[in-house]
Amino acid sequence: MFMWLGPLAGFLKFGTDGYPRAVQRRLRIVNAMALLIAVFSVIYAAVFAYYDAEHYRHLIVVNLLLAVIVLLVPLAHRINDIAAAVLIAIVEYVALFFFVRVFGHESGIQINYIIAAAVAFAIYGLSHFRIAVAVIAAGLVLHLAAWFLFPPERALFNADPSLLANLYISSAATTFGIIALIVGYAFTVADRARAEADAPLTNILPEAIAERLKERPGETVADSVAEASVMFSDLVGFTELAQRLGAERTVALLDQIVTEFDRLAVAHGVEKIKTTGDGYMAVAGVSRPQDDHLVRLARMALRLPDLVERLSATHGVNLKIRVGLASGPVMAGVIGADKFSYDVWGETVNLASWLDRTRCRARFRSRIRSRGRSATASSVCRADRSR
Repeated sequence: MFMWLGPLAGFLKFGTDGYPRAVQRRLRIVNAMALLIAVFSVIYAAVFAYYDAEHYRHLIVVNLLLAVIVLLVPLAHRINDIAAAVLIAIVEYVALFFFVRVFGHESGIQINYIIAAAVAFAIYGLSHFRIAVAVIAAGLVLHLAAWFLFPPERALFNADPSLLANLYISSAATTFGIIALIVGYAFTVADRARAEADAPLTNILPEAIAERLKERPGETVADSVAEASVMFSDLVGFTELAQRLGAERTVALLDQIVTEFDRLAVAHGVEKIKTTGDGYMAVAGVSRPQDDHLVRLARMALRLPDLVERLSATHGVNLKIRVGLASGPVMAGVIGADKFSYDVWGETVNLASWLDRTRCRARFRSRIRSRGRSATASSVCRADRSR
């Protein structure tokens, strides 16, 4: 929104540097308000010039002066975060009252006071609730005062009826236009801010869990899942390799590997739970039901060795991967307060972790290729585990 203003769209950021991001968003709405008032003031000056530039020269000058003043008002951001908004209210209120005094209330110019009620909280914020209410109340008082104090017979200018009609139409258009644009811009900014705030949540948590927390923030997320699949993987010899590569190359290699693993997880419809060093944990069928959870996770697991081999060749290293996969009942939930995380527990998780570290993984992988059944994983390795 406001991109139609072209180079002038940069004006919205004027004077907002140095403030917190939330305040910057509100100050940009103030700047948008100033810019729109300036645009409409120039339009009013053009209307007066069209009817009689010489006769209305003083009003033309006042409108152009108003446009200049409101464009400079954002300099007040240097004082504090509400100075510019207060100055805009004062300047605009005085100017509107003057114009109604000149043409009388039939001009409809007093309609512009309604803008204050629509946008006050957007430009002052809830943190300045009393000031916003005061501005709204002042706008209402001035609107009513202009109506009762300046009937047509008390107008300073005996204006052409067509001009009065034009002023009324312009006032209505200005009011509707500014309210629509400012409120629309405020919602756009709010939606963008909400998306930015939600992004870390959806990156940390599965989408279904993130939505639950957003809908019911105080709710404890603790689920028992009768049937799901869990996968653990880690890179063989990575610790020794990291010591040889150094921090920069190690981070670059691990970042690319995990990024590719994440892409595979998305492609197969499984959920990454966490990474620990060179270890990677993923699940399927936990936060949302999936009848084919084991098949999804097994297909991803079978892609990992070839992927690691390709990335090893790219980086000039020799890495191998171990994978453990199990299926069965699990428990899952969100733990922690400030640095929370979504985790999965239970015997199935322990089995998958153990499979990742034992010599039965080759036989386990062979059974998954041939039959894809979770019960096979337990039967293949339980004897070894009991030793």
